[in-house]
Amino acid sequence: MAVIFPFRAWRYDPERVPVQQAVTQPYDKITPAMQERYYQASPHNLVRIILGKSLPADSDTENVYTRAAASFQNWRQTGVLRRDPEPSLYLYSQTFRLPGDVPANQAPAERRGFIALGRIEDYSAGVVFRHEQTLAKPKADRLHLLRATRAHFGQIFMLYSGAGKVDALLDSATARDVDIEVTDEYGVVHRVWKISDPSVIASVQGQMQDRKLIIADGHHRYETALAYRNERRAEADTGTGLPVPYDSAMMTFVDMARPGLVILPTHRLVFGLPSFSAAQFQAEARKFFDLEEVDAGIDAARAMAILQQAGHAGTALLAVTAGSAFLLHTPNAMGAHFFGKLSLRQQALDVVQLHKCLLEGVLNISEEAIRNQEHVSYCREAADALMQVRSGKVQVAFLMNPVRMGQVRDIAFAGEVLPQKSTDFYPKLLSGLTIYALE
Repeated sequence: MAVIFPFRAWRYDPERVPVQQAVTQPYDKITPAMQERYYQASPHNLVRIILGKSLPADSDTENVYTRAAASFQNWRQTGVLRRDPEPSLYLYSQTFRLPGDVPANQAPAERRGFIALGRIEDYSAGVVFRHEQTLAKPKADRLHLLRATRAHFGQIFMLYSGAGKVDALLDSATARDVDIEVTDEYGVVHRVWKISDPSVIASVQGQMQDRKLIIADGHHRYETALAYRNERRAEADTGTGLPVPYDSAMMTFVDMARPGLVILPTHRLVFGLPSFSAAQFQAEARKFFDLEEVDAGIDAARAMAILQQAGHAGTALLAVTAGSAFLLHTPNAMGAHFFGKLSLRQQALDVVQLHKCLLEGVLNISEEAIRNQEHVSYCREAADALMQVRSGKVQVAFLMNPVRMGQVRDIAFAGEVLPQKSTDFYPKLLSGLTIYALE
């Protein structure tokens, strides 16, 4: 069962530093340019902790992790960060418009969830389910930071099925003044209300106890928290059986049946192949899919409209080279030998068809090379993908429809995983709205 707890969050004191100048996107979404902008925004911007700058003289005793720990300690001691007086849950609302290839006059959407501590569970317990594979290097980095700071600065994004019951318990909080309101660089408005009523908290805990959880975003941070928990347990002399701080991590829980849950596509860009021929690729791709040529000068909006329409009938991919564009659909049995032991659920996914049949099968890019982003990169917006292929920066762009929420749910609950960067839940959860210190 899912066990959640209220907690006394550390939060920025708005009289010391405007929250707008202090919070950030999740660490893995911060580009070098964003990192510099955050550094310039405030000497107390959270980037100095979650993604600090390396210095030439760094050593085992002075580095990004030791500086992060020193900053966190200093900000607490000097009142930049203040701890809430009572254990609370935090209602979290995000109001947004979709980015990129959509009309500018679209109506805003809202996604609601709540921030709480969630007990860390082994996957084998059947409570928390993943849907993506993780990589060793990001987990090692986050583990070094967690060891140094002994705190969680961003939330793991968890999905559950609750038929809106938990939201109904928390919605009354929005009748009073908001505790935090921030507009991020993408125009997303983030609002947070602190909920400290013990009866409401107990009701939410009761509603959540029978829920299963799917990690939407934060697989690396979850597995880091799990590894840290195991380390601390191994160090402990005796077990009391009572909850301890490292048994939990800070999470945002979102009901997957509620409005505002958006998954965006992540398009694939292929570059640097020593002998790429668009004509040869097209000929080889015909062995695995039906092909329809489309206007080589197609724009992003039209491309996504074609994909969306074709996707109603099953797999649909749009391949674009410098001088051609064609729709791939209706995969045939020729690709079956590339799938190995993958289930029929996985084989039905566009991203799996693309990776196995086209990237690995036709272009001979190995699974390991894809994981290491050799010859394959990723982008969110179709317009960017088209610009890169037509400018000659990449050899072929593959535009895709997003994975559907039902597919993510079914894959996760079956104990299976998707390729890296199969899902892009939008918008991201800001880091620094609430902070969970283990000590």
